[in-house]
Amino acid sequence: MKKSYYIGPAVVAFALALGIFVGGKLHFDDTPEKFFTTNSKKDKLNRLIDYIDYEYVDEVDTDSIVDVTVNNILDKLDPHSVYIPKDEMERVNENMKGDFVGIGINFYMFRDTITVTRTIKGGPSQRRGLRPGDKILIADKDTLFDQKLSNDQIVNRLKGQEGSEVVLTVYRKSENRTFKMRLKRDHVPIRSIDAYYMIRPDMGYMRMNRFAESTFDEFEDALNELKRNGAEKLVLDLRDNPGGYLNVAEEIADVFLPKNRLILFTKNKKGQIDSTFATSRGGFEDKAVYVLINERSASASEIIAGALQDNDVGTIVGRRSFGKGLVQREMALGDGSAVRLTVSRYYTPTGRSIQREYENGTEDYYHRYMQRYHRGELGSADSIKVADSLKFITPGGK
Repeated sequence: MKKSYYIGPAVVAFALALGIFVGGKLHFDDTPEKFFTTNSKKDKLNRLIDYIDYEYVDEVDTDSIVDVTVNNILDKLDPHSVYIPKDEMERVNENMKGDFVGIGINFYMFRDTITVTRTIKGGPSQRRGLRPGDKILIADKDTLFDQKLSNDQIVNRLKGQEGSEVVLTVYRKSENRTFKMRLKRDHVPIRSIDAYYMIRPDMGYMRMNRFAESTFDEFEDALNELKRNGAEKLVLDLRDNPGGYLNVAEEIADVFLPKNRLILFTKNKKGQIDSTFATSRGGFEDKAVYVLINERSASASEIIAGALQDNDVGTIVGRRSFGKGLVQREMALGDGSAVRLTVSRYYTPTGRSIQREYENGTEDYYHRYMQRYHRGELGSADSIKVADSLKFITPGGK
């Protein structure tokens, strides 16, 4: 089954034109005039890369030229169509899966040394007793301090095959000692639910950081636990949640909506409309739900907020969200890279598109987002300016 993606504002945008990697026949006896008048647009790009590969006077890394070219192409489409090079695919896919293979830490490079900020629950580091604040000096025979290593270089040295071992040399300041710790790399869960607990006898709280493959199962388990503890109301915290899989957002919205209520609909360039309705599975229908959002709540987070708002279910609390109403689909390019191309727009149940304008380019798109900060909108409600055209009344009169 193909999956649609919602890519959050923090993701780096890359670009590619399909066809660059298709390859082209080398007919160098063709004249430039014939080449530019008879071949298709994609053949021109293929042929240009071939000319540079085989005829240009100096050696050139054409892979880097392709990356630059395709980034420029997609940059002219929209801010959320992205090219993912082969060497980035594993990291990007891990972020959308429920786990990865490694030692299970979050770290920060403090001055010249890797400092553990958190051990991931259930991971090898936590099981072996690594603690926040510990400094990792050496991994096997690789010195990691005073090396000016990038985060990617550090991750590559700590990750490895499942079951492989790494010996860390660790300094623990609280005990003023240096010691070795042997870890066996294993699957480390990436949690979508940061926390859930009861904040009142009848009200539960849940914070969600993404919409990944495992998110709905985590959400369902957490919600069931809160219900067992007496939750008749729920605060769903989607602040700073940049989005993820469309189908996961639909599943979660379904939990709160009665059967046959419209969750959203999408429309592609041909005008084809696909609508998604709530089913009878429910789980938290007819109960109070409060959705917390802010300026970094995007795409899938906005789908849930919009679906509940337009159906007069629950209450949206917080600041104006990011404003992303485009749907991407991942398409493999045959060499390990991929493009996540915008294939449709989505609309809330009342037909609203929340996508911000991007006609003036990506730089302007994100600059206008930052203007909210400079205006003081993110720190004071008095600084929030809402145009009358943006005011909206729900079918229920809110």
